[in-house]
Amino acid sequence: MAAASADIKQNLWAFGTRQVVYAAIGAALYGVFSWATNFLALPAAGNISLRPAVAIPMFFGIAFGPVVGFFSGLVGNILGDFLSGWGFFWNWSLGNGIMGLIPGLMAAAVVSFRHQGTIIKAIVYVVVAVVAGMLFASLTSIPIDGIDMTTALVGYFWPAALSNIINGVILVPILMVAYDSVINRSGR
Repeated sequence: MAAASADIKQNLWAFGTRQVVYAAIGAALYGVFSWATNFLALPAAGNISLRPAVAIPMFFGIAFGPVVGFFSGLVGNILGDFLSGWGFFWNWSLGNGIMGLIPGLMAAAVVSFRHQGTIIKAIVYVVVAVVAGMLFASLTSIPIDGIDMTTALVGYFWPAALSNIINGVILVPILMVAYDSVINRSGR
């Protein structure tokens, strides 16, 4: 992971050919896997579902940088909602992009995913990212959807944030360790 991490450290905001490919892969994976579980509706207002795939943009942000994470979350959410027949909700797609962006900001600090401190940082960033992303999406639903603050927080934010935090805290470290193992075996 040291070589990939050195590339990210050189230019955290780079978006060249390599990042475009990673972003497209992340968006496709997130879109398809979120579509696969979008039928698992959470007891909440609106189209909020259980999405273990939410770990994908967070992981892609950590592994490949904040722009890749943001794109994976934004475009992946658009794709997943489209495939599910839900339509386009720009604020929720942007909120999902934020959930990929914030963990990506830690990319400059990553030396190896096996380092316990890095896993702990990732968990903290996942929680911060989910709160920021889902709070943005929920609160912007007030003027967009004409809902009240209680519905935004109790019906949208808490169900989405809690399920996304649980999924992210469990799955992102697993993806990090698996990715680090693959990179170390391939000699990169």
